Amino acid sequence: MRYISTRGEAPALGFEDVLLTGLAADGGLYVPESLPHFSLEEIRSWRGLSYSELAFNVMYPFVDDAIPADDFRKMLDETYSVFSHKAVAPLVQLDTNEWVMELFRGPTLAFKDFALQLLGRLLDYVLEKRKQHVVIMGATSGDTGSAAIEGCRRCEHVDIFILHPYERVSEVQRRQMTTVKGENIHNIAVRGNFDDCQRMVKESFGNQSFLGGKTQLAAVNSINWARIMAQIVYYFQASLALGGPDRSMAFSVPTGNFGDIFAGYLAKKMGLPISQLVIATNRNDILHRFMSGNKYEQHQLEHTLSPSMDIMVSSNFERLLFDLHGRDGQAVKKLLEDAAKGPVSIEDYRWRHARKLFDSDAVDDKSTCDTIREIHEQNEYLLDPHTAIGVRAARNCRRDSSVPMITLGTAHPAKFPDAVAESGVTVKPQLPAHMADLFEREERYTVLDNNIAGVQEFISKHWKNA
Repeated sequence: MRYISTRGEAPALGFEDVLLTGLAADGGLYVPESLPHFSLEEIRSWRGLSYSELAFNVMYPFVDDAIPADDFRKMLDETYSVFSHKAVAPLVQLDTNEWVMELFRGPTLAFKDFALQLLGRLLDYVLEKRKQHVVIMGATSGDTGSAAIEGCRRCEHVDIFILHPYERVSEVQRRQMTTVKGENIHNIAVRGNFDDCQRMVKESFGNQSFLGGKTQLAAVNSINWARIMAQIVYYFQASLALGGPDRSMAFSVPTGNFGDIFAGYLAKKMGLPISQLVIATNRNDILHRFMSGNKYEQHQLEHTLSPSMDIMVSSNFERLLFDLHGRDGQAVKKLLEDAAKGPVSIEDYRWRHARKLFDSDAVDDKSTCDTIREIHEQNEYLLDPHTAIGVRAARNCRRDSSVPMITLGTAHPAKFPDAVAESGVTVKPQLPAHMADLFEREERYTVLDNNIAGVQEFISKHWKNA
């Protein structure tokens, strides 16, 4: 399997190099040169498999020239054995043909664990094989940071630097990052927003001279192809649990950076019958404005009750644009250059092609709270604010009530107790036993100004071989 850049100017790479490179040399994102495709008969034969067995079938075509099958199976078994539910991604029914897929049963209580627990093991495997050291640099709007630290903290060949927006993540999210002990773990609170953090990461990948040529950066954000690859699996899992592939499914995906829903788009291209994908956003609604009106325009970022989606620059959207433009890297490059200057649209026929699969909705804080309260009153089931946005968007955008609608439950409600309290629900969500003492643990993090030079200087001084 070879991987190419969405901007068409970087060399094609194999899986190992894509894993370690993150952002392509031309500023683009790596995607497979071609996708594996599974027949309905083949997908049907996967009924009854464990999650790790299913994950092997879905993902191995992406890595088969880099990792022996037995080694990859072992990685997957280890990855998903740490999840707290035997089904790994269990389904909970809310109403007739309406479901939530709980993707928060991993060690950090968020869907990011599905990819980042695996990514840590992949990095360890490849870096040990190459006898190479890397510096992980990532930006988080809340959940990626803790999942990346948890997934990579035992890796012998990495130093981890995670940027989060200062005072813009929930206390649980922050403490999950800042209370993990390890000399190779560094949390940086940036006086800015997530887009500022993400911009610094992208610019640093584009020019790594601040590392003095002694090491290289590796990505844990969803620009890393391995993140997307791992997220494809649970679309297959949900479908098989509810009668697929003999019936089509619809999914509602709370998303800010577009990675999780792009994985669903790929699942469909790989042969899984999916009739609808709903982009569920909060007030930071650039994706909704594009999908509903063909206008891609950045607005001022707003702070909401769903901080993991407080994102205005959706990196993975570039991967969809690449497909919509017939995989023409030059066209994508020009479009994104124009988008940096002002509003852009794509040709109407391209936009209408996207609308055949995608719908979208933007849900404000009031509607988020209303949904948390309504679902709790109806089912005694507690949603976190991001999943609540997914449920509300699913109900607002649903095309066909006979098609199962599955909302991806992206985080545990205990990560957002303030949002739950604001909804009027009096039940306080409890952290699971392994996090019961979270608020008693010592925190370690450094607050830095919104200045890339200062952040790069900090990294250059604090990685282990500096």
